[in-house]
Amino acid sequence: MIGRRLSMLGAAGITPLVVAILPAAIAHAHGYVSGPLSRQAQCAQGLLSCGDIKYEPQSVEAPKGSNKCSGGNSRFLELDDDTKPWQVQSVGSTATFTWTFTALHRTLNWEYYIGATRVAVFDGGNNPPPADTVSHTVDLSAFTGRQKLLAVWNIGDTADAFYSCVDLQIGGGGGTPSTTTPPATTTPPVTTTTPAPTTTPATTTPPTTTPPATTMPPTTTRSPQPTTTAGKPAAAWKVGAHYNIGDLVTYDDMRYRCLQAHTVYDPGWTPEAAPALWQMVD
Repeated sequence: MIGRRLSMLGAAGITPLVVAILPAAIAHAHGYVSGPLSRQAQCAQGLLSCGDIKYEPQSVEAPKGSNKCSGGNSRFLELDDDTKPWQVQSVGSTATFTWTFTALHRTLNWEYYIGATRVAVFDGGNNPPPADTVSHTVDLSAFTGRQKLLAVWNIGDTADAFYSCVDLQIGGGGGTPSTTTPPATTTPPVTTTTPAPTTTPATTTPPTTTPPATTMPPTTTRSPQPTTTAGKPAAAWKVGAHYNIGDLVTYDDMRYRCLQAHTVYDPGWTPEAAPALWQMVD
């Protein structure tokens, strides 16, 4: 009897229920040197021809310990190409480097290298960056001329780091030169014994008054606002989508406008968590 019931269950197509438990998505931090313009920042601004890095300059992520501009990330190897026409930034004996973050993450430290020399390190205290941008002033007085500086953001709770290279001309006019005015030359008076001639009163010419220059009000140039197709409804934000500047999306019952073209590779790049990429419009 039991055998017949098992056979009937099998014939009825009843199979065990399998429940797949998937791990929750982990949001990773992203960031890059935005000033002076790093190589990926130049790509993002369209200053030269680049691949996918132009859409996501903040994503040069690879294991710690690399000395490459790409960090060894195979998606962005073009950043290692020193023959590309990268713009060279002129700086003085010191320079201030600004990181822009699209998501915050606990930080071990930031390091700066020229060749094999670490020229500066800044402790992160294993805390998230205090703001969406962080700046460090680095002493470069031991170097001159054309140099390639590698900036590294070491993450505190993963094995990864983020990499940015900046091409510099050190001592090439980055500072403000001082101007020294030479002392006036004093001519000794000439003594003469010739009797003074009859003095004719000099005609006094009234000074010419130059009317003050008309001060024109400064011209205010407004940054062009991203545009969208009139009447086009905002689509729901989603992972895997590519967005251009000005695109509108909805997320958590709010509307956002895209500030920087990018492709959503990470579920942590939500509009509310990435203010460098999205701006709330209502």
